[in-house]
Amino acid sequence: MTVTLVIGTQWGDEGKGKIVDFFAADADYVVRFQGGSNAGHTIKVGNEIYRFHLLPSGVVRGKKGIIGNGVVVDPQVLVEEIKNMKNKGMEPKLIVSERAHVVMPYHKLLDGAEERYLGNRKIGTTKRGIGPCYSDKFARRGIRMGDLLDKEVLKEKLDTIVPIKRELLKIYGIEEKLDANEIAERYHMYGKELEPYIGDTLIELEKAFREGKNILLEGAQGTMLDIDFGTYPYTTSSNTIAGGALTGCGIGIGKIDRVIGVVKAYTTRVGSGPLPTELKDEVGEHLQEKGKEFGTTTGRKRRCGWLDLVVVKHACLISGITELAITKLDVLDGLETIKVCTGYRLGDKIIDYFPSRIDILEKCRPIFKEFKGWESIDKNSRRIEDLPKEAREYLKFIEKEVGVKIKLVSIGAEREETITI
Repeated sequence: MTVTLVIGTQWGDEGKGKIVDFFAADADYVVRFQGGSNAGHTIKVGNEIYRFHLLPSGVVRGKKGIIGNGVVVDPQVLVEEIKNMKNKGMEPKLIVSERAHVVMPYHKLLDGAEERYLGNRKIGTTKRGIGPCYSDKFARRGIRMGDLLDKEVLKEKLDTIVPIKRELLKIYGIEEKLDANEIAERYHMYGKELEPYIGDTLIELEKAFREGKNILLEGAQGTMLDIDFGTYPYTTSSNTIAGGALTGCGIGIGKIDRVIGVVKAYTTRVGSGPLPTELKDEVGEHLQEKGKEFGTTTGRKRRCGWLDLVVVKHACLISGITELAITKLDVLDGLETIKVCTGYRLGDKIIDYFPSRIDILEKCRPIFKEFKGWESIDKNSRRIEDLPKEAREYLKFIEKEVGVKIKLVSIGAEREETITI
């Protein structure tokens, strides 16, 4: 039995969907432990493309998928994703934690209202209601998936919550006539539709441990969007790091055998917040166009920059990453020069750690090491030796600088366009 955790080391969008799908070949269970429908994983299998916001990536391989208690679930999105799978001739093997919190209509309204109120200081959320839902969870006035199965219980909770939300919306200038009865009716219907999938995932995972099953854990966003260790407040609303996996699905300390950190060969982020190595020139456009850097969830263009190893080392430190998976190496094809950030210059000082304060980070300037580029990577390459010499040197530097071995290199979107080391 092995428990493998896959997490993003940057601002998300590292290509975790493909990496999880790749490692899912040897897994019995694939578990999503945090985030909501603000995340998007894209998996390409032959001519078929799967885009998931809630379903664990491993369901494409027919593995048993678990949506853990740390996820916030938009039931409408989940119902649609299940239907899409069925329309493709696949019945997802899925269990949704009855403890997982539910994204409600008022969460989406408040998310949009708060962003408008912040104006130039907005976070850049997807307006999917994720932050307000997590806020309610920790304020102990949330609705959980199990509540959707009992209309009376659901109605009783909404009778308390909805009047509060009405008043909050008024403060933001929104006269929305939230109807507790209508919401209860609609969400109970979602509950009935999802009832075959809702259960106690803690018990299911404990059974899997006893039976020696292989378990693969996947996060949604990347390390730099972690609510505690990311570029706060320009983050998501949950813990995206290894520790979040423990609380997000009930895995005990010491049960995780491998922590795979997914590193895009360059850096991207969506939304507001600092990006020290950002490129606003033709190279940035090259990365954006060749890398198809558009958000799966929002379609927004991703901001692009050179690989920042200060960020990657920060992620390795926090999550105890044991191996690296490099993605989108082929996107760097054709660049005459490739740069890597190895540290920051702050005034007359040089620092090699990631600052916790945004005001300090905004004053930092990246220090780069330059590499000679390469023409192109042969998509039929299956050994590290098949890569251009310059690409191998680039990877060797990353490995040495970070101090963690590279075990996988992705050179394309297809499953087989993958090199294992």
